[in-house]
Amino acid sequence: MTRRIRFHQAGGPEVLRFEEYDVPAPQAGEAVVRLHAIGLNRAEAAFRSGHYVEQAQLPAMPGYEGAGIVEAVGPAVGGIKRGDFVSIIPSFSMNRYGVYAERAVVPAASLLPVPEGLGAVEAAAIWMANLTAYGALVDICGLAEGETAVITAASSSVGLAAIAIARQVGAVPIAVTRSPDKAQALRQAGAAHVVVSGREPVAERVREIAGGNGARIAFDPVGGEMVAVLADALAPQGTLVLYGNLSGKMRETPIPFGAMAGKGLSLRGYLVFEVIHDSARFARAREFIQRGLQAGSLKPYIDRTFPFEEMVEAHRYLESGGQVGKIVVTVDEEG
Repeated sequence: MTRRIRFHQAGGPEVLRFEEYDVPAPQAGEAVVRLHAIGLNRAEAAFRSGHYVEQAQLPAMPGYEGAGIVEAVGPAVGGIKRGDFVSIIPSFSMNRYGVYAERAVVPAASLLPVPEGLGAVEAAAIWMANLTAYGALVDICGLAEGETAVITAASSSVGLAAIAIARQVGAVPIAVTRSPDKAQALRQAGAAHVVVSGREPVAERVREIAGGNGARIAFDPVGGEMVAVLADALAPQGTLVLYGNLSGKMRETPIPFGAMAGKGLSLRGYLVFEVIHDSARFARAREFIQRGLQAGSLKPYIDRTFPFEEMVEAHRYLESGGQVGKIVVTVDEEG
């Protein structure tokens, strides 16, 4: 018997329940991983609360990202074996698999060897953030040296990865945050400029920083009214990539037709699965990220860790918005 965490109804962090269960044998293309660490993502909170792009089939076990030791592999699995130290990447639906458990069955295709020099906590924090940011900025938008990118919710793990990736290609990252207390941490993480929304006119400041015309790219998980602000901040033929709904206003998010038509802007919806499920694009993403990790230009940003027993508290902290970087839950002290 081992423990897992599921929810039987949508709601706040308190709906997460610990349960004991027998881990099933892995089927073809699957593996069993003994988790040492679980990286938390806003997608899991949205899934739990009923506001994700995919509605949970109850009862459901969340969890996209983790690190641990392979305990068993099913038929038709190559490239990994029992005893391998692996990261779990978000390549699956949480209605089929999840990693909020001491041991979990996952697709073998979701496992990557942990890069040299990283422990379990770091290995559970590198892939979702960097794959998401790379996919938008480099793969889709082709961000290049000297160009300017606006990054909202910049203190999130994805935001920090986007800052680092922009720096890696020689671009100029402008970080947008609601909290003036996070400005220094964002500068230390590599933001060339920090704009505090609510205290500064975001669009005006971005245009000023970018030399008048505005930025070529905006990378946003907020939505709502922020879409119109960012459209105003973009240069002609700029692109706004929308990858989340932190505002909770998915249905009320405006389409700023005047700015978009007048400047020829592109509005691009995006989820990380687009890159992960395309073998050629994923191979390029993985090579880029591994190169950055080896060079030290990319790294995991860990804000805080919680023990497995405090998953509810970890979700409360996740939703507080107070963190700078990734929240990781530790499962096994050996990790």
